[in-house]
Amino acid sequence: MGILVDMDLRESMVEVRRVNDRLIFIKLVIGECTLNVVSPYAPQAGLDEEVKRRFWECLDEMVRSIPPTERLFIGGDFNGHIGVVAGSYGEVHDGFGFGDRNGRGTSLLDFAKAFELVIANSTFPKREEHLVTFQSSVAKTQIDYLLLKRSRYRLSAALSVRQTSYRDFKMVRTRATGDE
Repeated sequence: MGILVDMDLRESMVEVRRVNDRLIFIKLVIGECTLNVVSPYAPQAGLDEEVKRRFWECLDEMVRSIPPTERLFIGGDFNGHIGVVAGSYGEVHDGFGFGDRNGRGTSLLDFAKAFELVIANSTFPKREEHLVTFQSSVAKTQIDYLLLKRSRYRLSAALSVRQTSYRDFKMVRTRATGDE
C-alpha cells in the first residue's frame, strides 16, 4: 500500500497521514484545487470480522472528514469482486467489471453508494487484461479499484492496468479531470 506522487507535485503536499497498516492519506493543494488521495488495503477473506469492521469504519471516518468542496480520489486493494453485473448498483457500477460479485465486493459497492462515488474501473469496456488486477498461475481477479466522486470528475477511458515488478499484482491507473 502506498501513494506515488510526481516529483513536480511534492511541494503541493500539505498533509500525509498514515492511519494504520491498511490506510494512508495525502492532501495536495494545486492552485485552487484541494485533492485528497486515499490508499486503502482491505483485509483478506480469512481475517477476523472485527478487523474487517474496523477497516470500513476507519475508511468511512476518513472520507466523512473530507469537506465536500474538496476533491476525493480513492485507489487501492479492496480484496473484493464487484463482478460484471451492476444490478442495483447502477449509479456506482457501470457494468464493466470482471468475474462474479462476492460479499467484499458488495461491501465496496455499498460504500461507494453511501458516498456517491463511482468505481472508475467499471465505467468503460476493457479487454480482460485491462480488468484483471491480480493474476497467479491458478486465478485471475479484479480486486484493485479507483473510486471518484461522479459529480466532480469526467472520467477518461484511459484507465489501464500495468504489470509491476511484483509478479502477480498489476498497477491500476487513470486520468481524471475536474469539471471546473
